[in-house]
Amino acid sequence: MMNYLGNHEILKRPKIAFLASSTIPPNMVLKCYDWATQMAKEGKCVVSGFSSHLEKEVLHFLAKGKQPIILVLARQMYKQIPQELQPLLDSGRLLIISTSSSPRQSKATALARNRYICEIADQILFVGVTENSSIYQLALNNQIKSIPL
Repeated sequence: MMNYLGNHEILKRPKIAFLASSTIPPNMVLKCYDWATQMAKEGKCVVSGFSSHLEKEVLHFLAKGKQPIILVLARQMYKQIPQELQPLLDSGRLLIISTSSSPRQSKATALARNRYICEIADQILFVGVTENSSIYQLALNNQIKSIPL
């Protein structure tokens, strides 16, 4: 069951997914900030769950740009839109997609969300993936779409 809030037209654009492991080597963090700043400058549409710490930081950098953003939730749709997202919704730059009716994110709903993100993305940036990462199998299965940092 999918729920949508925001600008549906964004789905028609080419999309780059950003998926980061919860544990990131320190030397990768600044590279991700630079990447996000570059995406914002280039106006590239980025899709992510923006749920890990680094993903949230990347959203902060993207919000400073003018490009469209797709936020995919692994839980039910927000009852109240977070304050930092409202300006993005108001300007038509944001589409929020809920992939679950669950009140909270779980490992299973996060995996389903990340699979959906990989399906709709044209390119995918995987960051901090190790054999122990929850996104390891996704990275293996989507090597053809994977782009380097």
